Amino acid sequence: MPMLCGGTTEEKEANEEVQKICDEMKTHAEQKAGKTFDVFSARSYKTQLVAGTNYFVKVHVGGEEFVHLRVYKMLPHYGGKLELTSMQSSKAHHDPIEYF
Repeated sequence: MPMLCGGTTEEKEANEEVQKICDEMKTHAEQKAGKTFDVFSARSYKTQLVAGTNYFVKVHVGGEEFVHLRVYKMLPHYGGKLELTSMQSSKAHHDPIEYF
């Protein structure tokens, strides 16, 4: 299925690259949530091409609890830096990843 320009991709199973992004964002997510996570495992994700890439990631944080992260990755010529731009908490495994 073709991707709409500016739209998100279909949801995919998380890979090593996405887990590395989550690993870098863990402390930022903990600060936003006001608590620490013993588990921080990327399960699935979508991407959106903008002036860089937005990653929308479903992350297992222990028990039945999940969070959704939106992480912006700058273009390489701007350093390819990562920024946690938004986070949704109190999510479940069955909750779809949607734009937020």
